[in-house]
Amino acid sequence: MSIEFLISVLENVDNPAKVNRYNAANIVLAQPELIKYLVHITFDIDNKLSIKAAWVLEWICTHNGIKHITPFLTIFTENISKVHFDSAVRPCAKICEHLATAFTSRTTNKIKEQLTEVDIDLIIETGFDWLITDQKIAVKAYTMSTLYLFGLQKDWVHPELEHLIRTKVIHESKGCEARGNKILGLIEKYKKQL
Repeated sequence: MSIEFLISVLENVDNPAKVNRYNAANIVLAQPELIKYLVHITFDIDNKLSIKAAWVLEWICTHNGIKHITPFLTIFTENISKVHFDSAVRPCAKICEHLATAFTSRTTNKIKEQLTEVDIDLIIETGFDWLITDQKIAVKAYTMSTLYLFGLQKDWVHPELEHLIRTKVIHESKGCEARGNKILGLIEKYKKQL
């Protein structure tokens, strides 16, 4: 199958309703060679179709396993900071949270084996950028979780995250305040275990 076929699939995704993302994801998963094109379109950042590609990529990673993005980790991490459509940033932030969860999991998995220090640093850098810029609540919520998890590996992350949550993030909305307080609680609990 070709990128043109995938474009036609994405053009038929009218909105981010579950059924639309589910149907498009199943078409892609039935022909796994399309995932490469899905990633490529996701990072064609000035193309509005990138939003739909990001929706479908996130659906696949959430409902069918983060392992599907493994061959494209470098492409993903090198390009997430460039995504600028709000509706594409949210799914990318969710994928980052899945990557952090898999990487810090106690079980062996492909993400642990293949996510590099450079990849992690790029996710962390982008995450902090998302927290200090004008982003939707969901992006900030996923990002706080991502940074907390990677902070378990990198000791400088938690103090920076804690400072940002206390001085900025929790004052932005009730949703940010709730997730921020949850993450602050997790950081405090982690400090006591050290």
